[in-house]
Amino acid sequence: MFAGSIVALVTPMDIKGNICRYSLKKLINYHINSGTSAIVSVGTTGESATLSHEEHGNVVMKTLEIANENIAVIAGTGSNDTAEAISLTKRFENSGVIGCLSVTPYYNRPTQEGLYQHFKAIANSTNLPQLLYNVPSRTGCDMLPETIARLSKINNIIGIKEATGDLSRINQITNLVDEDFILISGDDITALEFMKLGGKGIISVTANIAAKEMVKICQLASQKKFNQANKLNQRLMFLHKALFCESNPIAVKWAAKKLGLIKYDTLRLPMTPLSIINQSKVKQALIKSGLQIGNCR
Repeated sequence: MFAGSIVALVTPMDIKGNICRYSLKKLINYHINSGTSAIVSVGTTGESATLSHEEHGNVVMKTLEIANENIAVIAGTGSNDTAEAISLTKRFENSGVIGCLSVTPYYNRPTQEGLYQHFKAIANSTNLPQLLYNVPSRTGCDMLPETIARLSKINNIIGIKEATGDLSRINQITNLVDEDFILISGDDITALEFMKLGGKGIISVTANIAAKEMVKICQLASQKKFNQANKLNQRLMFLHKALFCESNPIAVKWAAKKLGLIKYDTLRLPMTPLSIINQSKVKQALIKSGLQIGNCR
């Protein structure tokens, strides 16, 4: 369940910005039917930064309810405030989530010792499996391999979503951790190369709208059928790139609406709708990827 194609699920909202249960159910069923390994609920792509603490918990619990054990759910529980991250984590104990994804503290710019103490405190507060999440392009904070190695010694810290896009990090980390420590890519563009080097899968933005294709790429990679995986991945490469033409999840929400997966592409300020010029770019990427072209109107 901590391998293969895991979707970093968008949080669908109605035209007024309230959580849209109808679209959430449609998305979750889409992933169940597509064979997606697991859902990350209310991670970065799920707009965790603009949901209230109560909404955050409600979305994860609604996701669990709709999933009904037909697909595993990982709760996004990261914060730049250690106490809040602990509170969110404890909120989901005995809820049915299989684990938590916890991002490095943003804005604070802690030292490596600060990072170690932050994640140690979270892990010690719960029995839930913990996935670290390193994405310095968004947080301004880079967790170094030596710190990851220290944290890997804590029993319920089981792996990391590594989203630097720096493939050299894989060997740096694997040389320092035990064999059972899980490395998962957080970067769609380099994910296949990441898996070639020993990664177990991807927590994917692209999977929101190309679920079956991302499942297939991960399956082929796990079987070491890299030529076939490369062909499919190259078909999606325009899409991998186009979905980040503006800050995530602006483009992927627009694409999900275009493909009929959600009713509205509503975002909360300070996120704003996809620009007209980039709508054209994302539309062309959808067409090149062969995704339900008839719906791209």
